[in-house]
Amino acid sequence: MPRILAPIIARSWLFAPGDSDKKMTKAVEGEADIVLIDLEDAVAPDMKAVARLRVRDFIAANASQRHRLWVRINPFDGPHTLLDLAAAMPANPGGIMLPKVYGRADVERLDHCLSALEVANGIAEGSTPVIVLVTETAQAMFHTGDYKDAPRVAALSWGAEDLADAIGASSNRNEDGSYAFTYELARSLTVLGAAAAGVPAIETISGDFTNLDALKARAEKARRDGFAGMLAIHPAQVPVINAAFTPGAEEVAEAQAIVDLFAANPGAGTIGRNGAMLDRPHLARAERLLRQAGKV
Repeated sequence: MPRILAPIIARSWLFAPGDSDKKMTKAVEGEADIVLIDLEDAVAPDMKAVARLRVRDFIAANASQRHRLWVRINPFDGPHTLLDLAAAMPANPGGIMLPKVYGRADVERLDHCLSALEVANGIAEGSTPVIVLVTETAQAMFHTGDYKDAPRVAALSWGAEDLADAIGASSNRNEDGSYAFTYELARSLTVLGAAAAGVPAIETISGDFTNLDALKARAEKARRDGFAGMLAIHPAQVPVINAAFTPGAEEVAEAQAIVDLFAANPGAGTIGRNGAMLDRPHLARAERLLRQAGKV
């Protein structure tokens, strides 16, 4: 059976339209941890066939960067999904983004498709990871906690625009520009679903790519809220996101001190430090931060 893959550690996930060699090249030459080559929303229906060939050829031509080159395919509720996969998989992309799911069954269906294509193309079966957009349909909102041990799932993310369309809303924002309740609920359910599945939660895009100060504040808040990375739509956003999701030297030192303290007192459930009591959740958070910083 295809194996369940380890969660991926990646801060920035930059979309690049699959019908533009120029934009794909610019994306891969930048600092993004993951480049999400898009065959879905960024490509018009009459350009999808051309885009599939460009994406296949681009990944093949950038084999040394293959691990960073993921493909957002079209969802299973349309006619393009299998054509996307059949075109992309011979190039052995680093991973797949699955949009507009209705629940775990879509992930399991994708797993079957990928297994067949991996075997057909000499790729290790089960080796292609998947990030799932788990809030883009109304039905999916009721299944955000169903992805524990789902095959191939390495991360979960969310989206607000398609969800607004799915429920017939005229806007997903409040008058002050913040997300309305339903979309904040989607965001929270993504964090909870990712925690239940044991994989990273990835924050959705910031549409205003010119306001980097607002992006910085939002990305820093997302990290505080439990997200491990963020989607980007423009290369200028990537350095800001990378900085926000990279633990600082003081944070790393504090986390290491907590880990070392518990290691020196292996039988202790709580330990006093600097006038505060630390318990096992503090240790777990410190260990997670060190993993994010690449220190363990």
